[in-house]
Amino acid sequence: MKTRLPKLIATSVVRGSRQGESHGGVFTVDFEHQSGEQHVDWNTSDIDFTGRGADRGLRGIAFDDEDIYIAASDELYCYDREFAVRESFRNRYLKHCHEICVKGDHLFMTSTGFDSLLAFNLETRRYEWGFRLQQQYGKWTGYTYDPLSDTGPAAVNDLHVNMVYVDDSGIYLSGLRTDALLFLDHNWRVSEVCNLPPGTHNARPWQGGVVFNDTVADCVRYVPRQGQPKAFRIARYDESEILYAGVDDSKVARQAFGRGLCTIGDRYIAAGSSPSTITLYDLERNQKVGSVNLSMDIRNAIHGLEVWPFED
Repeated sequence: MKTRLPKLIATSVVRGSRQGESHGGVFTVDFEHQSGEQHVDWNTSDIDFTGRGADRGLRGIAFDDEDIYIAASDELYCYDREFAVRESFRNRYLKHCHEICVKGDHLFMTSTGFDSLLAFNLETRRYEWGFRLQQQYGKWTGYTYDPLSDTGPAAVNDLHVNMVYVDDSGIYLSGLRTDALLFLDHNWRVSEVCNLPPGTHNARPWQGGVVFNDTVADCVRYVPRQGQPKAFRIARYDESEILYAGVDDSKVARQAFGRGLCTIGDRYIAAGSSPSTITLYDLERNQKVGSVNLSMDIRNAIHGLEVWPFED
């Protein structure tokens, strides 16, 4: 029996955009038909233009029943299945959000600009707690704070916390400069699960090991606790195919920059890269299944990536 390939949802950011231009969007990607469809064009006029990437584009994706949650830099949006905005939620301690996830009645967010995690209560529709990650004298630590108060931490981006994953055991987190996948237990103690290469994105436990975008090395890796690690090369294109027109190289993601990752069952890994491409890998056969490209503009980069949970 032929396996039906998945449908995914992805967000993109466009680096180097000018005011009035698109800064990315939301897409569904159908691997069965090798096609993509854009549902949201992120072209708001109140985007902060300071910094590389900064506030531009939409980021992490999560689901709660019929609600689709998508993060911008400093605001959490709730969409319906037709991608109309139902509500949005800001917080003073949410800055440069990257990935988000739902566990139970809470949505967890990375606040990269504060080296923090935030928890949003899906029932009360309020931000409930924050956790500031720190490293002191070579040891991982941190503290909780009230995200509704004005006595929380100062803005700092030393660790670039950009990934959060939650299961029954606790909270997993990592960042570009943590060089490790970390675990936060129910007593707010931080421990190291495993080492990671510098510059890693989307690290999370999976299949008794860890899966992640090894962004610096241009590959997706699965490393089991026992057995042979696997690595998949990120899609690359002939330079003549890529659109560089009018681009300032200091403001764009390079080709094969790997970011955005989700797992499908216990066999497949989907991963994003620049220019906006999503590639499906088969862990069992150790091979690439296929890729869907959404744009050849080098400024356009995949950010969030999840399995589409709804039946069409």
